[in-house]
Amino acid sequence: MAGGVPGREARRRALVFPLPFQGHIDPMMHLAGALHARGLAVTVLHTRFNALRPARHPEFRFVEVPDGVPADVAAAGRIIDVILAMNAAMEASPAGVRAALASAMLAGGEEEQEAERRPRGAAACLFIDGNLLAVQRVAAALGLPTLVLRTGSAACLRCFLAYPMLHEKGFLPPQESNLYTPVPELPPLRVKDLFFSPVSNHEKVREVLARITESVRNSSGVVINTSEALEAAEMEQLRGELAGDGLPLLLAAGPLHKLSSRSAGSSLLDQDRSCIAWLDTRPPGSVLYASFGSLAAMDPGEFLEVAWGLADSGHPFLWVVRPKLVRGCDSVQLPDGFEDAVKGRGMVIRWAPQQEVLAHRAVGGFWTHGGWNSTLEGVGEGVPMICRPDAVDQMMNARYVQDVWGVGFELEGELERGRIRDAVRRLMEGEEGAEMRERAKVLRRKVADCLESSGSSQIAMDKLQLQAFKPASRPAIENGRRRRRSGRQARPRRAVPAAVPGPHQPDAAAGRRAPRAGARRHRPPHGVQRAGPRAPPGARLRRGARRHPGGRRRRRGQRHPQDPRPQRGHGGVRARPRRARVAHGGGGGGCRCCQGLSLEIN
Repeated sequence: MAGGVPGREARRRALVFPLPFQGHIDPMMHLAGALHARGLAVTVLHTRFNALRPARHPEFRFVEVPDGVPADVAAAGRIIDVILAMNAAMEASPAGVRAALASAMLAGGEEEQEAERRPRGAAACLFIDGNLLAVQRVAAALGLPTLVLRTGSAACLRCFLAYPMLHEKGFLPPQESNLYTPVPELPPLRVKDLFFSPVSNHEKVREVLARITESVRNSSGVVINTSEALEAAEMEQLRGELAGDGLPLLLAAGPLHKLSSRSAGSSLLDQDRSCIAWLDTRPPGSVLYASFGSLAAMDPGEFLEVAWGLADSGHPFLWVVRPKLVRGCDSVQLPDGFEDAVKGRGMVIRWAPQQEVLAHRAVGGFWTHGGWNSTLEGVGEGVPMICRPDAVDQMMNARYVQDVWGVGFELEGELERGRIRDAVRRLMEGEEGAEMRERAKVLRRKVADCLESSGSSQIAMDKLQLQAFKPASRPAIENGRRRRRSGRQARPRRAVPAAVPGPHQPDAAAGRRAPRAGARRHRPPHGVQRAGPRAPPGARLRRGARRHPGGRRRRRGQRHPQDPRPQRGHGGVRARPRRARVAHGGGGGGCRCCQGLSLEIN
């Protein structure tokens, strides 16, 4: 499917291909918006599974890529199974991906190229999600440079790269006895903070992470949706770990949602904007916003405990209850008596415009599952958080929120209404909550500084624009392998013919004299001393003398005494150099610039 505005002026074009899940679509579309704001045309490649809506993005062009995801896998919607099925189908039948990429590489540029006879609309590079290795391989075969967008944190990427080591050293799978054991190779993480999925097969997880690692190492660059204000040390460690791969770009360019606001257009669920009007009626900092992301789920019993814990807290709240939030239930029913208990201070909706909600003055706290997008959005607005991590990178995100940045805490243990009530009051009331709120505001200002024109995130985008869109002579990957980037090779030196002793020989073919070999180079071999007396200190050559090659001076038309060729017109007999007149007296030795000349002392 293609969409877009016809007749638009051809520009350098970027292709973007997000993994079709909400947490991966949002940052990729934010990156696309940021590139478009910098004057670049954008083509979005998308799958039929969780397809985007081109009508919401008239400024972009859309090209559908066949994904090959089986119907039963798509219906289940488990992210790890979808990733593996999609890559397997694309590797088994790459022709569909190749055709879509070839079309996208020229989309929007063919008419203008024909009219202007210059390839301004051609694609410059492809931004892909790190889970789409099959697409990266096809792009490499087409000579299209690829850059990987990591939608998680820098700490998460370090953990993914270290996954084999973590298993070799026994940190994974985690055991009850080592949950709080520090991991020396990945400070400040503990075993309980590491990426691990108890519901997924270990072999599947290992395969997915191996593909992510290969995608990162074989790319032309990596863009991470993070900020130097949040993960400066982690970015520096990553640069050291990936330095051996010759990775030209490793950039912290986030939070991307602050560079481009396109949350409504990229949302797979319809957002209920009535909550904004409801928030307008609440006092500043009084509302707890509770949302557990697009994939996290809970048991029916846990759902009831959450509902009554919010009700018992006594604080106003805005709660997002999306479809499939409760395992085994397509539609979720609130418990009997709940609406009456929270009437006038609680609102429940299916999906929210989260960035706008967190930026609202009425919101004073955020109960989140700890996904990286939600964490960045909370930090970006200075809202303290309660974290209830579920899987993947959410545990390490909660660790940073609580112990590194100090802008919230993790709700551990079983979900029980009394513990939930106490957690909400801990965040929204008292001295501890006020301290978290103050630290969150300080961190928000630091992140905002990175987004200024001279900030690190804007500088990263400048580097991305300069490096990713410069003309490339060769693709970064050849035959599925990264081309080694060696140092610049020295340009071969032009051969200088050796001096030819004796008279010049006529050029029989041209009927003329052959040019003197090396005629313009009279410098003697290195180490050969020039003949002749030295001029006394302060001696000056008389008018008409000029500098000899190599920094010394000689008479016009005069060769060096070591030159084996004869002077012109003397039949092979060396002519005696003219005598130069010295402007002052002096003793022997002379100045070095006069070596090789006969001097006359006044």
